[in-house]
Amino acid sequence: MRITFLGAAGGVTGSMHLVEAAGKRLLLDCGLFQGRRDEAWERNAQQRTEADRVHAVLLSHAHIDHSGALPLLASQGFRGRIHMTTPTAPLTAVLLRDAAKIQARDTEHLRKHQHISREPLYTPEHAEAVQRQFQTADYGAWFEVAPGIRALFRNAGHILGSASVHLEVRENGHSPVRVTFTGDFGRRGTPILKDPEALDPAEVVITESTYGARVHSHGPEDAMTPCASLLEAVQWILRSGGKLLIPAFSVGRTQNLLWSLNEAMDAGQIPRMPVFVDSPLAVAATRIMEAHPQCFDEQALQRLRRSLALLQSREVRFTEGVEESKSINTFRGNAVILAGSGMCESGRVLHHLKRLLPFQENCVALSGYQAQHTLGRRLQEGRNPVQILGDEVRVEARVLSIRGFSAHADRDELLSALQPLQAQAGRTFVVHGEPEQADGLASSLKGRGFQGVFVPQEGESVEI
Repeated sequence: MRITFLGAAGGVTGSMHLVEAAGKRLLLDCGLFQGRRDEAWERNAQQRTEADRVHAVLLSHAHIDHSGALPLLASQGFRGRIHMTTPTAPLTAVLLRDAAKIQARDTEHLRKHQHISREPLYTPEHAEAVQRQFQTADYGAWFEVAPGIRALFRNAGHILGSASVHLEVRENGHSPVRVTFTGDFGRRGTPILKDPEALDPAEVVITESTYGARVHSHGPEDAMTPCASLLEAVQWILRSGGKLLIPAFSVGRTQNLLWSLNEAMDAGQIPRMPVFVDSPLAVAATRIMEAHPQCFDEQALQRLRRSLALLQSREVRFTEGVEESKSINTFRGNAVILAGSGMCESGRVLHHLKRLLPFQENCVALSGYQAQHTLGRRLQEGRNPVQILGDEVRVEARVLSIRGFSAHADRDELLSALQPLQAQAGRTFVVHGEPEQADGLASSLKGRGFQGVFVPQEGESVEI
C-alpha cells in the first residue's frame, strides 16, 4: 500500500490523499485549495493525479475544500464512483453548483477589470454531470469499493452527513490492512446534530489537526459558550445602534448560528430582531438539513416535537434574490446579517463588508476558521485598510471572533477520539493543519505512546 498526500498536507485546504492498494487507486477526498486567488487558481488548475487511473473517491463531507475538485477530476477523465453518506449527496450538489458560479463570476471580473483572460476550473455543466457518479451509503454499512477493498462511514459530527472513513484492504492473500481517516472531526455537544461516533481501530491512521495544538476553552473569549459569545456581539450592536454581520459558512455554521439566535430569542436572552440569511446556498443547505431529522440530536428532535420549526421563525428572513439582498441596505435599526462566505473570499458578504466596515456602530463577528491569505484572516489580524472588490476600505467597525462555534475538535478532543486506536496504529499521519497545529498534535500523539507519527508535506508518498 502506498499513500500520497496531495492536499491538506502542510496546510488546511485542498484535502486529497491518494491510496494505492490491491491494484487500485483511491482518493480520500477531492477538495479545492483555498487562499490567495491567483495562487489558489494555479494550484487547483495543476493536475495532481492521473484522473483516468483513479478507481473511486471516498468523500468525507461536502465542504468545498474536501469536495470542490470533483468536477475537475471528472472532466479530466475520472469515471469511477464517488462514495459518500446519504445526506452528503444533496449538500455536495448545491455546493459544487455554487462553486462553478463563483468561478464564472471571478473569471468575468478578471476579464473586465484586470484584462486577465482565464478559464474557470469547471463549468456548471461539469458540476451537474459529476453527480451521476455519486454513490451513497448509510453510516455503519460496509460497501465494496473494489475487489479486495471495502469501506464504511462513521458519523464525524462535523456537518450534516460528515463522516470518518474506514477502509479494509486485502491483497496478495495477506491479513487485511485497515486505514482510518478522520475527515474533519467534530465536537460533542454542538447544536442540532448527533455527537461524533467512535473511530474504528486501524493499522494506519490519517487524522486532521486543524486545532491540533489548541484547546478551545483556553482564554477569556474562548471560555465563553458559543451562545454567550454570540450574545455579547448582539448586545454590543444594541448599545451602538448598528448591524451585526456574521460571515458564515453556508453549510453547518449558518444553521448553528440560526439555532442559537432562535433559542436565545425564545428564552428572552436577547430581544427579537430581524435575522437576514443572505445566501442562496445557505438557504438551500438549511432546507436540506431540515429534511434529515435522522441526523438530529435529542434537543433538536424535542424542538420539532413541540411543533417549532427547527431553524425558521418570524424573525428569520431568507433573501435569495439579488433585489431581496439589496433591500437589506435600506433596513433601519438593529439586525443580524448572516452571509457567505465564511472566510470573506466571495459572495454577498463582500458587499456587506464594503458597506458596513467604515462605520463604528457596526460589528463584524468572524465565526469560523480563517485560512491564511484570506480576507477573513486579514480582518482577524487587524489589517486596516483592506481591499474589497478592488477598492480600499477603512475598517472602523468592531471586528471580533466568536470561536466557540468551531465545528472542529480541538487538541484534547482529538486526543480523546484517537487514544483508543493507539494499540493498533503502526503509522499515524497528521494532516489538515497549519504547521504549528499539525506539529503540536504529532508531539502530543507521540507523548501518548503512538508509534510512527509523521507530518507529511504536500506531494509526499509513504509505503506501508
